[in-house]
Amino acid sequence: GLNFIDLMVRQGNIDNPPKTPLVPGFECSGIVEALGDSVKGFEIGDRVMAFVNYNAWAEVVCTPVEFVYKIPDDMSFSEAAAFPMNFVTAYMMLFEVANLREGMSVLVHSAGGGVGQAVAQLCSTIPNVTVFGTASSFKHEAIKDSVTHLFDRNADYVQEVKRISTDGVDIVLDCLCGENTGKGLSLLKPLGTYILYGSSNMVTGETKSFFSFAKSWWQVEKVNPIKLYEENKVIAGFSLLNLLFKQNRSGLIKGVMDKLLNLYNSKKIKPVVDSLWALEEVKEAMQRIHDRGNIGKLILDVEKAPTPLVS
Repeated sequence: GLNFIDLMVRQGNIDNPPKTPLVPGFECSGIVEALGDSVKGFEIGDRVMAFVNYNAWAEVVCTPVEFVYKIPDDMSFSEAAAFPMNFVTAYMMLFEVANLREGMSVLVHSAGGGVGQAVAQLCSTIPNVTVFGTASSFKHEAIKDSVTHLFDRNADYVQEVKRISTDGVDIVLDCLCGENTGKGLSLLKPLGTYILYGSSNMVTGETKSFFSFAKSWWQVEKVNPIKLYEENKVIAGFSLLNLLFKQNRSGLIKGVMDKLLNLYNSKKIKPVVDSLWALEEVKEAMQRIHDRGNIGKLILDVEKAPTPLVS
């Protein structure tokens, strides 16, 4: 699976970036080729998906057993590689952090991306949830049925949301950061929850630019705790990778995966795969995410041959 965090790793826009040489990638699917001596519950030949702390973009991947899950019979390998990061992130933000319930409203940015589509699908499993989404206008036709109200990512979505819901929304899921932090907080109803789970505005042009990076941080609204208290607002952050690999919560994630696989088996959710790419095409695949051209998830497929360039 290819995620926006991979672009941030490439540009060094993360805390403690790993030293090169390095194999990127945090999730994959495949067939079990070998087991550790004490591994139980899996057999050679099992179809599985897994979280990996780097090194997922490879033909052979090794990861501890607590990060590995069996793939349902009718799920393809490409769907399985698109499943763990996006759906666990979306589920935990909505249900574990923000306590989504019937009749609530949610604002999600990048509604056409992998997490955005997972959020929209999970919201549809709860009655009467209103989803406000922002996305590039060329994606609107493809994703208009998955969200209640769709806005252009460059429009003044704050005014658009307030026009429809005068008192704002219950949950804001922000993967952009920058100036959107203040906008998101301003849209929260009392007892509403704002969750920052990414900072894609920090990813700039082809190369890392300190000045554009600094400009994005400068636009982040300084949060005043007294104001939070007076306005009854909740501000939260969520990082699935830190939860898994730094804070040792794989048991919690396993419970969430079990719930998600039940939803998949009952046909209530389904990963949206944008496109498959050969490993040799990783540069072009990353550019597609960078340009926000994807609807759903991009997958690197080790068995795919590169597409010949048309002269």
